[in-house]
Amino acid sequence: MNRTDLQSLADIRIKEAIALAGLPTPLPDGAYYLAGYAVECALKACIASTYNQHDWPEKKFVDKCHTHSLLELVQLAGLRAAFDSDTNANNALAQNWDVAKDWNEQSRYNRHSLQKAQKLISAIADLSNGVLPWIKVHW
Repeated sequence: MNRTDLQSLADIRIKEAIALAGLPTPLPDGAYYLAGYAVECALKACIASTYNQHDWPEKKFVDKCHTHSLLELVQLAGLRAAFDSDTNANNALAQNWDVAKDWNEQSRYNRHSLQKAQKLISAIADLSNGVLPWIKVHW
């Protein structure tokens, strides 16, 4: 899997989340889960962009990248300074990250209300202050 694959998956996963939440009989559990994976894939695309195709990555770094923690991935992608600066300057972005950061891969085992799924999708996909558009500036 490469950077382009991860970028494509991020876009697909958020579209799937939106579609599941918008069904006549919504499926919020899957919508919530897939929305979070869109952010994870996008952050991993940022990490992938830091590799030169001829460099051999350090094993400890690669092992750390096999996480689902969104805030850890922000750090591993080298985006912590931009994250701190941008969320301090933009309250709406900070609030959206506050919603998104609570997602984790264990959410697949939990039930989620439609309201909770829509809130996460909105925090991630909002064109002006969403988490995913912010990440895309850096990928």
